[in-house]
Amino acid sequence: MNKYNSLNINKKYKILFVCLGNICRSPAAHAVMQRLVDEAGLTNQFEIDSAGIGGWHVGQLPDERMRRHGRKRGYRIDHRARQFSARRDFPYYDAIYVMDEENYRIVTSRAESEEEKSKVCRLSDYLTEHRAATVPDPYYGGPEDFEYALDLIEDACGGLLRQFTGV
Repeated sequence: MNKYNSLNINKKYKILFVCLGNICRSPAAHAVMQRLVDEAGLTNQFEIDSAGIGGWHVGQLPDERMRRHGRKRGYRIDHRARQFSARRDFPYYDAIYVMDEENYRIVTSRAESEEEKSKVCRLSDYLTEHRAATVPDPYYGGPEDFEYALDLIEDACGGLLRQFTGV
């Protein structure tokens, strides 16, 4: 789980969400978490971003299906895809939340120290209402897969924010 159990008002928490291509799950988590911190009045205490392990979609908007399903829930999922950079992202971010076991394996394999490796967490570890080991990739699925991914992301981001705030 997270090493944070209450916010330090003198610190800005920098968190990164990572999935395979940065066009479905991680930009959705970015948008969901941003809205949650904004609604909680904590915008100035968080810097939120997302990235993909691969560079296939760098510069592109998220998958239209994820954007459409997100819009139905009131999210603006419009982050431009970027690739995860171990050299830049490990030193910069306080925590890195991955969507599945393959993401976890790849990102932790790029860590150069135990401290960097300890920053990597599975987003599914913060689920409170659903039971799932991962946030599955909806890319090759249908509308129900995008809805399920958003259900899990909303649940986990809510649990994650509760970890930070201690509420």
